[in-house]
Amino acid sequence: MNAVMIAVIVMLILSLLRINVVFALVIGAFVGGLTGGLDVATTIQIFTDGLGGNATVALSYALLGAFAVALSTTGLPDAMVAGAVKLVGREGETRRKTLSKVLIILMILTMSIFSQNVIPVHIAFIPVLIPPLLKVLNELQVDRRLIATVLTFGLITPYMFLPVGFGAIFHEIMQANMEQSGLVVALSDIPKAMAIPALGMLIGLLVAIFFSYRKNRVYETREVANQEQSYSYSPKTILIAVIAIIVSLTVQLYLSQQLGVEGMIFGALAGLIVLYASGTLKRNEADVVITSGMKMMAFIGFVMITASGFASVLKETGHVELLVEDAANMIGGNQAVGALLMLVVGLLVTMGIGSSFSTIPIITTIFVPLCLELGLSPMATIAIVGTAAALGDAGSPASDSTLGPTSGLAADGNHNHIWDTCVPTFIHYNIPLIIFGWIAAIIL
Repeated sequence: MNAVMIAVIVMLILSLLRINVVFALVIGAFVGGLTGGLDVATTIQIFTDGLGGNATVALSYALLGAFAVALSTTGLPDAMVAGAVKLVGREGETRRKTLSKVLIILMILTMSIFSQNVIPVHIAFIPVLIPPLLKVLNELQVDRRLIATVLTFGLITPYMFLPVGFGAIFHEIMQANMEQSGLVVALSDIPKAMAIPALGMLIGLLVAIFFSYRKNRVYETREVANQEQSYSYSPKTILIAVIAIIVSLTVQLYLSQQLGVEGMIFGALAGLIVLYASGTLKRNEADVVITSGMKMMAFIGFVMITASGFASVLKETGHVELLVEDAANMIGGNQAVGALLMLVVGLLVTMGIGSSFSTIPIITTIFVPLCLELGLSPMATIAIVGTAAALGDAGSPASDSTLGPTSGLAADGNHNHIWDTCVPTFIHYNIPLIIFGWIAAIIL
């Protein structure tokens, strides 16, 4: 059996059994390495060497967590809760609570979509925006699985479909790798080809909102890390908080968009400096506050680091390419079967690697020639490659599209990464993506 399939299946089963994701990834990598023909020493060495691949991302998230908790010293979370109490109204005001719930969901959806294009900060906004809203969500009895699906929709669908922000990067990677594999496509054709798969994502979101998680869900009221202390706030402190957020985002955008370097680390640092300089973050409290914020995001950091080692082992076995080749041999000239198998392979690869952007170079080398051999049109080929790459990004325990929502929603310990984020997003997005991606491959 293919080492990639075994490693991913082991990792997913352990995760579903509520074994810590970090342990599940380590065990999955070890099993995958041995199955793929590597000896124990080589597997461990490759895994260890690969851990540094996501070190920058892990440090970025740790500093973002520190910045998010430091913002609490301005009284911003308390102000948000106070405002929400007025918004929600008194007990029994059902209509007002319903309208409040709709407004908050729309706000979170809009922010998550904008994080991919208008203000391309990806998941950096989540630890700042979501933890202060948890008390509000509890008051409104919003099912956090719904918020997880809303956030994940906004983190994935825009880059699949819209050719701006991270979408422009995704489309350019697709175009370049498809051209290297023998098929020249226009950038303008990619959004057209990805429209049907994106429609599948939209349907999954609507099912989650209006059917799966429409009922109220009661959560135990717990304090977010370092927010058990209430801070007094004033127009001045709220203004400082807003300035700190703007400075943080501006620095991040300038570094990433203008200079082409990783901007999250220095963006978070810039925000912390504003809080320091304003005196809002007291020097004698800073160490405790910043450490507490780093702890809040430590889970994401460790998962991302471990996932990098996991991916390194799978790539070293050579079974990623073998999996793609085996699928090609099973097709036998049938376009419908070929499209479905390619999508399933994309799902397996992305679930293991955790990044749709990193999956494209792996699958295009085989998928593009195979699509040409099967007589599929360029538009159908784009749909298959794009959908196969995005598949798994929603449901993978190692994807930042699931880790990001969990980091915010689990800040008070009331949200499970696997059962409350990964499983709901897998069901509502990966299944529709396979269906609609397959339909796109057939009719385009």
